Amino acid sequence: MCSVTLRPALPADLDALTALEHRCFDLDRLSRRSFQKWIKRRHEGFIIAETADRTLAGYALVLLQPGTRLARLYSIAVDPSLRGQKLGEKLMDAAERYAHEERRLYLRLEVRKDNHCAIALYEKRGYRLFGLTPDYYEDHQDALRYQKRLHYQPANDARLHLPWVQQSTPFTCGPACLLMALAALKDRTPDTTEELLLWREATTIYMTAGHGGCHPMGLAIAAQRRGLSASVWCNQKGPLFVDSVRDPDKKTVITTLHQYFVDTCKKDGIKVNYQDFTANDLDRAIAAGKIVLVMISTWRLDGRKAPHWIAISGSDEECFYIHDPDPGEDQVPLDCQHVPITREKFEKMRKYGQAKLRTAVVLGP
Repeated sequence: MCSVTLRPALPADLDALTALEHRCFDLDRLSRRSFQKWIKRRHEGFIIAETADRTLAGYALVLLQPGTRLARLYSIAVDPSLRGQKLGEKLMDAAERYAHEERRLYLRLEVRKDNHCAIALYEKRGYRLFGLTPDYYEDHQDALRYQKRLHYQPANDARLHLPWVQQSTPFTCGPACLLMALAALKDRTPDTTEELLLWREATTIYMTAGHGGCHPMGLAIAAQRRGLSASVWCNQKGPLFVDSVRDPDKKTVITTLHQYFVDTCKKDGIKVNYQDFTANDLDRAIAAGKIVLVMISTWRLDGRKAPHWIAISGSDEECFYIHDPDPGEDQVPLDCQHVPITREKFEKMRKYGQAKLRTAVVLGP
């Protein structure tokens, strides 16, 4: 059996990594520039396997998703001449150990549907299949999505039935989340035109800068008009978001729309609970088959203090799992689905602004 040493990637490894990538993969290769980026960041999750004669035998690259307890095995490779010597398992051990040391609860990965050897290795190590992404690779092969709980296996796994929808504009997170609910509860195919029409119905028109976001009552009204049951939790009675706008004319517009949403909810029989909601309230709604859209502050996700709608795809005793419709700069859509957020962190995320606005929309069939 080949003896290897594991260590973080160094600048001197760049040429060998690029050559190894070309020996291992015909398609979907990491570029030299990508390797250079992660080496330059001195990323401890970029793990090199080196033989006694200092030959690069393989690597694993683990990425950590900011603001979450989720890690992703972005890529793993073993020199073809050294396969069959359990180097892949050693790299997987190191990848899981790194993610665990970084207090991640899950390590996730994607694998080609036809890569039976890799699939067998992952399943042997306790990875569970939880999704499929069609047409993921350059040759249009599907990707199977696996994950492993690094700390313990929860008694109540996340509910993974909620389809994910990516917002098509910077300001339509709310409509994208509502489209997820419509896809799950009404089997409706997400449509960009409907996303924009939902925004027109539910928007506040103005925010601090740029286009306005969606009002929780506006989303509830739009959902009910499309055949869903809807109710709202909101810990504030007055106009929402008005404190973030300085222009008095804009304040008037926001206040006018808020009153329209209040009156329409009353007229259409949409219940508005003017009180804070708890983790137990969320758990009960999820257990009842409801889909909950929650407004959060993005500060703990991307360092920006912006209101942002997400959909909860499930919960267990330690985490809420969210669908975030907006992939960040260093993220791909797979990173934004069923993201585990610890209950403690979620409690901090679900308040926005100086007024600590907390609001959610509960949707059912």
